[in-house]
Amino acid sequence: MHIKHTLSATALALAVSLTAASAQAREIVMGLIPAENNEEMVQQFEPMRVHLEKKLGEKVKVFTATDYAGVIEAMKKKRVDIAWFGPLSYYLAEQEAGAEAFAVGIREGSSSHTYKSLFVAPCDSGIKSIKDLKGKSVAFVDPASTSGGLMPAYMVKQETGQMPQEFFGKFTYAGSHDAAELAVKNKTVDAAADNDITYEKMLANGLISKETNCVIKESDPLPGSPLVYRSDLPADMKQKIQDAILTAHQDIKVTGYGSLSHYVAITPADYQMIRDMVKALGLRKEQMLK
Repeated sequence: MHIKHTLSATALALAVSLTAASAQAREIVMGLIPAENNEEMVQQFEPMRVHLEKKLGEKVKVFTATDYAGVIEAMKKKRVDIAWFGPLSYYLAEQEAGAEAFAVGIREGSSSHTYKSLFVAPCDSGIKSIKDLKGKSVAFVDPASTSGGLMPAYMVKQETGQMPQEFFGKFTYAGSHDAAELAVKNKTVDAAADNDITYEKMLANGLISKETNCVIKESDPLPGSPLVYRSDLPADMKQKIQDAILTAHQDIKVTGYGSLSHYVAITPADYQMIRDMVKALGLRKEQMLK
């Protein structure tokens, strides 16, 4: 009897363990880069998280990190299944974690998913161009940010022949787009890089104004920030995720980074411009994943 009881207990423990493992395997984790305050990012994507959970019939959790590299690392370690990245952080996740772009949000009132990088300075500073920033204190967002890292570096190199570290007097990273704008407003820096999505949002919310933060230069259009999944997810799961995102506007008011009307399908090929800029600047992986 004692042996039977032990076997029975072992079998029960194994069954519970397998059930728990199975339940854990069904949990989908969505990573969000900290383009803005993490709480705000989570709040912005909450309707989409709930929608995904309903459509997939599985629990969907959100993962955030203190920097862009943290989300890339989590996907590399298979702790994140789906993620929202900027174009450059997507490129890095593609290299590091086998990320695959599958959808991008279309901005309200537009037929395009593109956005722009901006250089912003205090309106009363007398700074009117990138060349005026020689020797000045300038904040970018994050080494893995596209509009707050890669594109502004490319713009500086194109105009001055130098990299930001050489051209500016003091070069720092603010950590998020809204922090970069506030640094300009508070005059803790002479200028900062941002994008037109956060800039317009902060204007609308009264956090900055056109009397405090003036755009001195804008970039050519950049491909929009993609939703991606790990390429090693099962094909049927990838299809279900993409279908749920692309049809979300039929069921809910879609949300994401900025004000969106719906999502459209994209492929990794849509981000060749980013790969080309990385190559043109001679950037190494270690420089972008600091």
